[in-house]
Amino acid sequence: MRKYTVVRLSRAGEKFEVVVDPDKAFRFKSGEELPIDEVIAMDVVYTDWKKGFKASRESLIKAFGTDDVRKVIEVILRKGELLLTAEQRKKLIEEKKRRIIAFISRHCIDPRTKLPHPPARIEQALEEVGYPIDPFRDAEEQAREVIERLKAVLPISMELFVVKAIIPPQHVGRCYGVVKNYGKILKEEWATDGSWKVELEMPAGLYGPFLDKINELTRGSAIITLVEGGS
Repeated sequence: MRKYTVVRLSRAGEKFEVVVDPDKAFRFKSGEELPIDEVIAMDVVYTDWKKGFKASRESLIKAFGTDDVRKVIEVILRKGELLLTAEQRKKLIEEKKRRIIAFISRHCIDPRTKLPHPPARIEQALEEVGYPIDPFRDAEEQAREVIERLKAVLPISMELFVVKAIIPPQHVGRCYGVVKNYGKILKEEWATDGSWKVELEMPAGLYGPFLDKINELTRGSAIITLVEGGS
């Protein structure tokens, strides 16, 4: 049972526990749709799983209004606290940190150079400000908080760029899906020669990679113009 942990919920003056796979329980509580049978180790509600104390029918009814174990388990999974070992927590924090850094690298730039900071520099600055990463909170929500703190040690701003691109007709097929993946298309039109004219809004940190990718796909024949940038 060492690979398992519990989700715990206190209700009606009593503690209830469900034994779960820590990784799948984390994903479940993060909003991923997983079958409950994949998350739990067994169809049992405990008051203390380490001692083997199972919750009584009476205690379930008192706390949850039902003795349907499956319904009770779902409530505990959704509303309870996932308990993690130090190793499990460290792993989840590291994964969340990577997602936060990726968000910042994608959406932010150095306002002096208009270029994104390398992920390694963002990670170093993150360590400098000592932001306490919560493995259970949304990565984007935390990233936005981190950005404000990073301003104390790093020139950084969160901006959106509006970019215009003209893709020659012979390259439209290979570029169309790529362009859509880099930002939100604001408007588009087709020229009489079959060229695709598109205006899109994208995170500032993606402008450089966008230029590189489109120039690679079109062999430098696309016309790309930075219309504006703003926070």
